[in-house]
Amino acid sequence: MTNIKFSPAAPARYAAAPIWRLLVLSLAFLISSKETTAFTSQLPSTALRHPKQHHVVLLSSSSDDDATNKLLEKARKLREEVSAVEQSKAEVQKQNDAEAQAQREAEMEEQKQKDQQRLRYSAEVPILKDMGDEVMERVDFPPRLKGGKSRIVTIQAPLPLGLVLGEDESIPGMTSVDEVAAEGNGAAAGVKQGDIVRAITACQTTMETPTWQLLAGGIGQPKTKRFMYSVDGRPFEEVLDAIGSNRMDVQGRDVWLVLERMD
Repeated sequence: MTNIKFSPAAPARYAAAPIWRLLVLSLAFLISSKETTAFTSQLPSTALRHPKQHHVVLLSSSSDDDATNKLLEKARKLREEVSAVEQSKAEVQKQNDAEAQAQREAEMEEQKQKDQQRLRYSAEVPILKDMGDEVMERVDFPPRLKGGKSRIVTIQAPLPLGLVLGEDESIPGMTSVDEVAAEGNGAAAGVKQGDIVRAITACQTTMETPTWQLLAGGIGQPKTKRFMYSVDGRPFEEVLDAIGSNRMDVQGRDVWLVLERMD
């Protein structure tokens, strides 16, 4: 039997109620509580614990599963296609990079060969400038001897050179070294028999007149200049005169000879 306690603040009508009436109310309350417990015990546990989950299960079906699987399959195929495209692009880029690298290497090799060719057929010689100064510059001398086995050399030697020059019979317009005196200056400097003369220094005397002398009616004064003289295609007598003109150099400098020599 349930005991009912009244607080001091309970209504007066409950405190003054007869004992039999209180017993009836308590019995009705107990019966109501037992019926409620029995009813709830008969309900499915899932409905009480997870009402929403039961609702979701009722909505799912095999057709929804098929649609989901189809979407997943499409997504997988799409990923595979994207991966294949990316891989193809990477392979194309790799091939392009390899071709570009090969082209750069080929260009570098070609430029290297050109530089070697230029060094082989060029020489630094003194060049007379407009103001009268000599400046060392590299000058190209395309090969005149066939076969690609020749090279350009430069030699400086004082006069007399001790050389016997002649016209090359195999190459018209070319001057060759036919003989080299063993004790001559040319031999000591490194000139060899069979060398082809391509250029030499030559001297020329001109009359130079300053502006103030021209205004005063002066005739000027002689001045000797030295310059590089190309021998290619020049008459043989003119070549000999050019070599001899180096005696006019007031500074007494050595003669420059540019020679083409077979290796």
